Amino acid sequence: MTWWSEPATTLDRSAERAAAEHQSGLTKPPGSLGRLEEIAIKLAGMSGEIRPSVDPVRILVFAGDHGVAAAGVSAYPQSVTAQMVVNMARGGAAISVLAEALDASLELVVLGTVGEIAFEQLPAMVRLVGVGPSTRDFSQEPAMSSAELDACLTAGRAAVERARTEDGCRLVIGGEMGIGNSSAAAALACALLDHPAVALAGPGTGLDADGVTRKAAVIEQALQLHRPAISGPIEALRRLGGYEIAALTGAYLRAAQLGIPVLIDGFIATSAAFAATRILPGARDWMLFGHRSREPGHAVLLKALDAEPLLDLGLRLGEGSGAAAALPLLRLACTLHRKMASFTEAGVDDALC
Repeated sequence: MTWWSEPATTLDRSAERAAAEHQSGLTKPPGSLGRLEEIAIKLAGMSGEIRPSVDPVRILVFAGDHGVAAAGVSAYPQSVTAQMVVNMARGGAAISVLAEALDASLELVVLGTVGEIAFEQLPAMVRLVGVGPSTRDFSQEPAMSSAELDACLTAGRAAVERARTEDGCRLVIGGEMGIGNSSAAAALACALLDHPAVALAGPGTGLDADGVTRKAAVIEQALQLHRPAISGPIEALRRLGGYEIAALTGAYLRAAQLGIPVLIDGFIATSAAFAATRILPGARDWMLFGHRSREPGHAVLLKALDAEPLLDLGLRLGEGSGAAAALPLLRLACTLHRKMASFTEAGVDDALC
């Protein structure tokens, strides 16, 4: 049996019920804090604690290049992937700034880039896995071999295990970096949902209408090539995914097995999350959704996952940035749940009925 077939941890429904009862006694009309109440109760079920916390938080960003970039599906060259890894490590990327502002630890896992990762001395936060320089062009052949897919899934698993061991992590945010990865995410989602490419292909890094049309055509070509051979989510991930998408999938699977909540980012991260739920149905119980991306395919995936994100800010950067922006809401939900007085404690009259 493969490691990703191990069952997910079961939610603690008794802690969830006790948290709901605790909420009902706080000095406010029932339900008046809306989704902040729901979040606290859900986190209680995840943690097994009536008064939960999400800290410490670990942000894991996985990076990898995509062979399909050669088909002209991105507005940026492949060299950007390696350059952005360096920028992240030096603190200049959005996710780096957010991690520092939010007091969340950040780890960058590099699965493989065409460009050189130019460090004089490798920072401790960067891990070079070295699966290969890039996936292959999935419009012509499978993106990965079975061994490469296994290495990526295992890298995601190991990153979550480090987060638990090193930080005592109670919440994971997954991010990604890889030129061409919105094409891989769209292709993977189309295969899992049996949708045409036009239903999920979007502008990604900033394509114009003609660029999106070209991108959809490349994805549709890939779907026609691979669909007859796709027997399940693992094979779909191997043929159409990316190194970083597979690693994210592995991270989400392991988090569910260890009972660690994950805060899901935008379109690419959600495609990995959707794959994880197809591989391990119990994985869905451990997912919270940070934001609604402007990338059009994200709405399709959110509907398929029956997910209602916390924020809708028009973001489409990736890196884990939208999920990180939603983290303060989780912290506020826990703080309100933990620190508000009950009617009895405050000497305030409760509702008459």
